[in-house]
Amino acid sequence: MQLFFNPDISEKDKLVTFPKDESRHIIKVLRKKEGDELNITNGKGLLFKAEIIQADMKQCVVKILSSEEQPAPPYYLHMIVAPTKMNDRYEWFLEKAMEIGVHEITPVICDHSERKVVKLERYERVLLSAMKQSLHLSFPKLNEPVSFQELMEKQFKGSKLIAHCENVMEKPYLQKKVHPWQRVNILIGPEGDFSTQEIEAALKNGWHQISLGDSRLRTETAAIVACHTVAMVNQEI
Repeated sequence: MQLFFNPDISEKDKLVTFPKDESRHIIKVLRKKEGDELNITNGKGLLFKAEIIQADMKQCVVKILSSEEQPAPPYYLHMIVAPTKMNDRYEWFLEKAMEIGVHEITPVICDHSERKVVKLERYERVLLSAMKQSLHLSFPKLNEPVSFQELMEKQFKGSKLIAHCENVMEKPYLQKKVHPWQRVNILIGPEGDFSTQEIEAALKNGWHQISLGDSRLRTETAAIVACHTVAMVNQEI
């Protein structure tokens, strides 16, 4: 199954026109022709089946045949992850998180962050490609980057969990702190970890520290472990 993306499509539409770049991909690259059927999502949980009625590389037009809604997952995962020094590592996290299942992503700039500028347009393209490849029908919310201080001033629904590398007595494994059908926010720091001051600030603001295992993990690896752990807990329902 191939999945195509059109953010503007709705259940009320009868005809849908793809933009030039997607039209070219459908007609020239994939060699689709009039009468061929496509599977399309708007990234909002809907799957549309459509038939090509105008096979134009500049303006591919399809007729909607049917639509169905994918049930919403029983949990909500918000990953708050510091950008990595090497941008491709953060993009790897985005790709794998999309494949595993994530609903919201916020880049956070910390004291030890070596990358303080991010390009959300590039991140959106990585997420979109991964969404189509993994056949997910919901596109995650990608927020503007925030500073650690700004993050501490925000209000969050659900559990607030922070993973760090400092040795402390009370740091349970993530799977012990996550329960099915839960809304959870997980905070992952940069390569140099959170500063001691940041950890203290997080604990004062109601964040609970957790462990992702006995190994010392890279930022992007820790984020993927967290995504997978939450997904597996919810598959045990």
